[in-house]
Amino acid sequence: MPLSKLLDWRLHALVIAISLISEAIGILRVPMGPGTLLLLPLFYAFIIGVITNPNVTRTAGRFLPKELSQAAGPLILLSIMPFIARFGSTIGPAIEDLINAGPALILQELGNLGTMLIALPIAVLVFKMGREAIGATYSIAREPNIAVISDKYGLKGPEGIGVMGTYVVGTMFGTLWFALMAGYLTSLDILDPRALAMACGVGSGSMVAACSAAIAGSLPEMKDELLAFAGASNLMTYATGLYLSLFIALPIAEKLYTMLTGKRQAKPVGAQITDNEVSDTPREERPEQNLGKTAIVMATACVVAWIANTINGSSLVEALPGMLILYVMTMIGLVVTRYAPFYLPGVAWVSLVSILMTLPWVPGNAWLVDRLGAVSFLAIVTPVLAYAGLALSHRELTMFRQAGWKLILIALLVFTGTFIASAVIADLLL
Repeated sequence: MPLSKLLDWRLHALVIAISLISEAIGILRVPMGPGTLLLLPLFYAFIIGVITNPNVTRTAGRFLPKELSQAAGPLILLSIMPFIARFGSTIGPAIEDLINAGPALILQELGNLGTMLIALPIAVLVFKMGREAIGATYSIAREPNIAVISDKYGLKGPEGIGVMGTYVVGTMFGTLWFALMAGYLTSLDILDPRALAMACGVGSGSMVAACSAAIAGSLPEMKDELLAFAGASNLMTYATGLYLSLFIALPIAEKLYTMLTGKRQAKPVGAQITDNEVSDTPREERPEQNLGKTAIVMATACVVAWIANTINGSSLVEALPGMLILYVMTMIGLVVTRYAPFYLPGVAWVSLVSILMTLPWVPGNAWLVDRLGAVSFLAIVTPVLAYAGLALSHRELTMFRQAGWKLILIALLVFTGTFIASAVIADLLL
């Protein structure tokens, strides 16, 4: 996308306005039975973003060009990077606690299997779904999981329809669902909050951000520790999640589907896919491919987060060093992503860079951590959700309508099963 569109002042001014309004509303706590539903500023930001999306409402379309919605898409990934760097800055100082919790961090990844163990039988036995249930329930349906289904079955088949249905629901509502679910479960005080924080790591970057922010908002006195555990878990997901899905989750889903239905599709695994099928795969622009362009747009995203931080964070002057540090950490991570001899997602490298820079034995660690303390976790996530609401396209809205209510319910069961199973495993090991 041209740099001029990504820097359109109207888009960023709108996101700043949405973020400031959302931050001014603050955190609302809604009693629900034995627990409390936590409504965070990021929730309002997403809703306002959707309402002002020219693809969603005709009124917004009269005042805002649809090009703004297109430009908001790449900004989601870019604007989440400073939060990931802030994430990593909590892991470094807490490295000893994380090492002690090592087995819990590793084995809670098996909670991903909770997706199919809960959702697949319901999809097959209750909703009478076919093989689309395999694609819809074998994983949380982020981009690497879609690639697995695309390679094995193609995205035009029932398995592809299933994984894309869960993906679209996750794109539109997954972040909010994780935030609401995490905040409510934390208020019940049943599971160790560190276990809940670890369970946040199974999602995408925006899901992790919203989920961990909700838990930290419920227990501000444990904020740094909880965010450290969530960040470490997310790194572990990047390292093992794809292989767990490919070699364990998907074969189990196949066997479970066969047990429940007594039939299999004759289409061989590894079937060839067409160019049209490949083009249907959701692809995010990789920011490390054009570092000069990314550096400029990233600076703009950091300015938006910096301003959003003024309501519930610190003043512009006080937060400036922290935001500059996050910007530098982010760009270093993206440079490493570009030139590393092996590939890891940019968010993983950004997180690793911030971890290394804030380890207790690194010179200047205390100064960095102190300056970063002026940057609020919740505040810099709020613009991300505003961009996400504005970025919803006609394609995603159409797929959402076509997915049907069954896939919506199944997708929410997938998210719930993954989160709860991961949290329970981590809680037992802790």
